Amino acid sequence: MASLQDIRHRIRSVKSTKQITSAMNMVATSRLRHAKEMAQANRPYAEKVMQVVQDIAGKAGRDLKHPLLETHAEGKGLVLLITSDKGLAGAYSSNACKAAQAVIADKADADLIVCGRKGTSHFKNRGYNVVASYIGISERPDFENARRIALDLMKRYESGAYREVVMIYTKFISAISCEPQTEKLLPFVAEGQKAEGPQAEYIYEPDAATVLGALLPQYICTALYAAQLQSAASELSSRMNAMSNATDNAEELMGKLDLYYNKVRQAGITREITEIVGGAEALK
Repeated sequence: MASLQDIRHRIRSVKSTKQITSAMNMVATSRLRHAKEMAQANRPYAEKVMQVVQDIAGKAGRDLKHPLLETHAEGKGLVLLITSDKGLAGAYSSNACKAAQAVIADKADADLIVCGRKGTSHFKNRGYNVVASYIGISERPDFENARRIALDLMKRYESGAYREVVMIYTKFISAISCEPQTEKLLPFVAEGQKAEGPQAEYIYEPDAATVLGALLPQYICTALYAAQLQSAASELSSRMNAMSNATDNAEELMGKLDLYYNKVRQAGITREITEIVGGAEALK
């Protein structure tokens, strides 16, 4: 049976852990509000850019030539994975890594570009070919960082070394729900108009091919930035939930330790009383 001193030491240790997890929970909750607002504010813009690019590409015809529209018969697959730089976020990074592993398994040969320290260490330790990694930008997405990564992706694709580029990120659904998403970035494929009824008519100056050539790189940057915003909100929500659960578990453990401490203390008092009574009886 543990001594009272050992139990008191463990109670103090659990209490200190609870204070840390509670503080991290409050920080994540505060930062989640801002990250969620950023992701929600960016979504209409990203969707509109996608709609405009799809509309122009659909009307420009099949004869349109652009490096990001060309298909490459040869080359590897390239997977862009967005994870976190820090831990204590539940299964956020591990779920994204599992999704990436499933995509790589289907492609037989694929290289990786990873955003986040967790994803980088996960795949490097398992022998995957990580051709580039970006650290320190997971929690605070910035458009310039997204643009830098997007330019790297487009340059690699235009070189002909890769036949396609796939992005994997975590979509923010609610404060208690998020799920990994897989999105094909390159080659860009125009889906054409699907809606019925009146359609928007655009006047292109100088022509659709020139406008699309300027918009396609912007679209890739916008899609990547939107994915980073979604991932940042998902990371903070996962950390908030993980720290909330850890705080609740620490509270429950402290209650059990307090009960155990009282039982040990009562048993010690009873034993001392028994020894005193026994000694008194022996003196009679």
